[in-house]
Amino acid sequence: MSKARLVITALFVDHQTPAEVAARYGVHRAWVYKLKARYQAEGEAALEPRSRRPKTSPRATTPETIELVLRLRKELTEAGHDAGPDTLGWHLTQHHQVTLSRATIHRILTHHGVITPEPKKRPKSSHIRFEAAMPNQTWQSDFTHYRLTHPDGRPGTDAEIITWLDDCTRYALHVSAHRRVTTPTVTATFRETARQHGIPATTLTDNGMVYTVRLAGIGRQGGRNGFEQQLRAWDVIQKNSRPNHPTTCGKVERFQQTMKNWLRAQPDQPSTIDQLQTLLDRFQTEYNHHRPHRSLPHRATPATLYDSIPKALPGASRDTETHDRIRHDRIDKSGTVTLRVAGQLRHIGVGRTHKGTHVILLAQDLNVRVVNAVTGELLRELTIDTSKDYQPRTPK
Repeated sequence: MSKARLVITALFVDHQTPAEVAARYGVHRAWVYKLKARYQAEGEAALEPRSRRPKTSPRATTPETIELVLRLRKELTEAGHDAGPDTLGWHLTQHHQVTLSRATIHRILTHHGVITPEPKKRPKSSHIRFEAAMPNQTWQSDFTHYRLTHPDGRPGTDAEIITWLDDCTRYALHVSAHRRVTTPTVTATFRETARQHGIPATTLTDNGMVYTVRLAGIGRQGGRNGFEQQLRAWDVIQKNSRPNHPTTCGKVERFQQTMKNWLRAQPDQPSTIDQLQTLLDRFQTEYNHHRPHRSLPHRATPATLYDSIPKALPGASRDTETHDRIRHDRIDKSGTVTLRVAGQLRHIGVGRTHKGTHVILLAQDLNVRVVNAVTGELLRELTIDTSKDYQPRTPK
């Protein structure tokens, strides 16, 4: 029997006073009076459980915002893009000036049946993560298959797509389609990518024969293929994943999944290599310059980070090494950001107009650049004066 029914019984059957009932059942006397009045007005209905939901919710998400979230989800999904809560939150903030938490967006999508909640996966803290500290420090590469389609809709021949991806910024350096990827194809695409973006310090690939012959059969072990010879000629260190460990090259593997999801969502499927390459060029531009990346700071685009951070070089000599650092911070309300140099915290003035802005500090010895972490805009460039704590924007 519920406590409310016990209270009503004590009041109207045992004829006890509200004060006696409150003391007997350990409840507040005001609640006893309220329950008594409700019972006299409604009868047995007064004893039914009632919702504790507030009558008004001034801070509830508006119907217009909910409609915007669902519309963005539909548009991104139909275009073949990722449309999870993080991605939707980025688009809302950057393009619609609407700020919603990840939990709120997830709750909206779940309530409207757009997504189905999944059981909790393995916690991220259990994964061993690694990434290069600078662009061009490590390039990942892999190739995947994609089936062409005849104009009448019948499945066509199989094509292969090779990718060169920057490990630090996830920037898609090169994406091209071929009938078949061979060692000459890998070597030629690597040379072309290096011509456009500079020579990397290291490469990371799986143990495919087009990349390495270190696991080849008797008679080929210990030798080098054309790609390995090219790396040696340019002083580029080659790294290969262990056999049966595809997660080592997980960044390029995940990129290929995103790419193929986008390709399959296109209404006009390619029937030739040239048509496939046209789609790949469109995707590469979208991926590098317009699509937020969840793994990058503040959901920046790969091009924003790749163009704003100094590039690593192959075979750096110790005689020319510098103290290079990359630090993520936020400009405080006074318009300054701090950096420890020569054992002392230096305050770098950027300007009150940028307060609250997330920035990347690129330090090379005493030379510092302050870059907007989201847009890649250079906010300030200076050489630290070690005789001063505060580094003013205009030298006195």
